[in-house]
Amino acid sequence: MAQTVFERPKSLSDKPFTYCPGCTHGIAHRLIAETLDELDLADRAIGIAPVGCSVLAYEFFNTDMLQAAHGRAPAVATAVKRVHPDAIVFTYQGDGDLASIGTAETVHAATRGENIVVIFINNAIYGMTGGQMAPTSLPGQITQTSPTGRDVETQGYPIRMVEMLSTLDGVALAQRVSLDTPKHVREAKRAIKKAFQNQIDGKGYSIIEVMSTCPTNWGLSGPGAIEWLQENLLPYYPLGVYKDVSTNGDTVVESEV
Repeated sequence: MAQTVFERPKSLSDKPFTYCPGCTHGIAHRLIAETLDELDLADRAIGIAPVGCSVLAYEFFNTDMLQAAHGRAPAVATAVKRVHPDAIVFTYQGDGDLASIGTAETVHAATRGENIVVIFINNAIYGMTGGQMAPTSLPGQITQTSPTGRDVETQGYPIRMVEMLSTLDGVALAQRVSLDTPKHVREAKRAIKKAFQNQIDGKGYSIIEVMSTCPTNWGLSGPGAIEWLQENLLPYYPLGVYKDVSTNGDTVVESEV
């Protein structure tokens, strides 16, 4: 008897992705879609699409989707969840959307303990608009708006979002994962699934920060971008669980990246 071992998740549409070759947005989309399928949530899920490279996320998921203004996804998600408390609500946001123009919405949704899931894609650069410096760009990182490298004396330090949000009482889960290796992809899937389960269980705000690549704006090949992520981003943004109410809020940071 034939057995299916791999297929497109039902919660993922058949629309071709619009992402550049080597970009890991597509992997993140698949992990979310697999989670929605496995938890049987597609009919209840409402996703909030951001402004950024994933602005067309509403084309890629077979769930109800809304488009939010730049940075306002947490505010929109809050409204949707309060009006439809039985819905499973998630936002999908990049570093510019979530950690720059949307910082206030992010912090206040978290501290209120809004019972939503936030998927935060961090590739340390503005992708859609041409490669400007992001709030998460590394010290010394060359971008279109920091051609000699990010100068922390004048431009400040990168924001470590999950570390900051983990200090807020309303946060149920704050975890950083990566999509650079099969092992890390499997860990990312478990984290995303736990975040959605938290919402089902009414535990509050869950954020999963996903370290991702941007080969185009980093000026690298796909494999080269993976190596750059491993050698530069992961040391600055350690993977791990920074808060989990099911473990009494203990911080568990991976020592190996």
